[in-house]
Amino acid sequence: MSLLEQVPNVAAPLDPDFRPAALGNRAFILHVRRLGGGPVLHAALERDGGQVTRAQVELSPADTDVALNQRFSERWLKFLLWQHGARRVQLAGPVSVTRYLEQAYDRAGMRAFDAEFMSQVYRQPRFDVVTRRAEELPPAFAIERRLGRQLDGCRIGFDAGGSDRKVAALIEGKQVFAAETPWQPKLEADPRYHYEGIMDSIRLARAHLPRLDGLGVSSAGIFVDDETRVASLFRKVPADLFEARVRRIYLDVAEELGVPVAVANDGDVAALAGSMELNDAPVLGLALGTSLAAGYVNASGAITGGLNELAFAPLDYSPHAPRDEEWSGDLGVHVNYLSQDAAIRLAKPAGIALTKTATSAEKLSELQQKHAEGDARARAIFDTLGTYLGYAVLLHSDFYTLKHVLLMGRVLSGSSGDQILRIARRVLECEAPELGSGITLGLPEESARRVGQSLAAASLVELNRGDRE
Repeated sequence: MSLLEQVPNVAAPLDPDFRPAALGNRAFILHVRRLGGGPVLHAALERDGGQVTRAQVELSPADTDVALNQRFSERWLKFLLWQHGARRVQLAGPVSVTRYLEQAYDRAGMRAFDAEFMSQVYRQPRFDVVTRRAEELPPAFAIERRLGRQLDGCRIGFDAGGSDRKVAALIEGKQVFAAETPWQPKLEADPRYHYEGIMDSIRLARAHLPRLDGLGVSSAGIFVDDETRVASLFRKVPADLFEARVRRIYLDVAEELGVPVAVANDGDVAALAGSMELNDAPVLGLALGTSLAAGYVNASGAITGGLNELAFAPLDYSPHAPRDEEWSGDLGVHVNYLSQDAAIRLAKPAGIALTKTATSAEKLSELQQKHAEGDARARAIFDTLGTYLGYAVLLHSDFYTLKHVLLMGRVLSGSSGDQILRIARRVLECEAPELGSGITLGLPEESARRVGQSLAAASLVELNRGDRE
């Protein structure tokens, strides 16, 4: 067994092979310290606007640990990449590691998906990982931006999820209408389906307002300048139609409505919702729905500009970890552990046969209903999800400054959500009691769990006086 494959102290009931990345990383760091330290791997992740994130980690000096260094560094860099995003990564450190990482992110390498994804996000021909001398790496530089907390006027907040779309109408900060409508955007290739669904929800909400001053959108995916760059919601849409009808879909909606719009990733809006509810920061928001959305508001209440696409970040170092068949092809990434698909995946080892013709959202509801009825098999599913969540937060604490972790999304609805939270807290108390006492891990009220992001989304757009006249 590899040093990185550490057995957790809190076992996942339905996943005995689970080997938390947080424990593997900590075992590696302790191993290096016991050897007296070693060479340093430096990384500079370059983003739009000249932003640069710098990170570094010590590697093992032992000649017999080359493969271990490579494996750890690949997982470490991949987490950083999906946390921050990058159009290019510059590395400095042992050549045996930096060249390995260059090859991994080559177009024919094992991380070709990640490289192509970053290329799409930043609209450039290719994504590169290159080796430099440490003194040649650019310094860190970040652009913070304030997001949301605007509640004046008559607003609509729209939240586009993979299984349902939510909308809320507000007048001077007071909610006057909210609705949730099932849909299946990931299965539809015609952009008209998406456009008409968005407009249907907005029209429902608009009917409860004397006028509409602005539209705020929370949507699964990556958005730059209110444009859709990459989004699983539109994955069936052909590339030419995506460019013509989807890239500016929310801008087109706003143009039809004649109002200003602001669009943000649903993970960032989850963090914003948490920060607004708590009136505090920093906040890591995690929305467990069709996929996993994550977002982060730093200690000054600002968005850091990172991707926070933790769905693709590594969480499990087991060689038997489930594979992300839908997207990256990688093993052990968050999406297979903290989503409704994760709950459905666990139904089989739990011995529960779900309705074959049901949608994913309906299957999750079946499991949640069984839990509410006291089914021990369903309890094992949500205990396992709670174990995953606890070790995920432990991992996140190594990459983020954490004070509040706010949990949202369909997976956390009902009594099963409370059970997930109890087990996650148990993990933190067991593995890092000092951390558990310093982080608030919690759920909003039930109503806010389901429509909280649409409420926060409504606050995204800043209105000028002319918009309210």
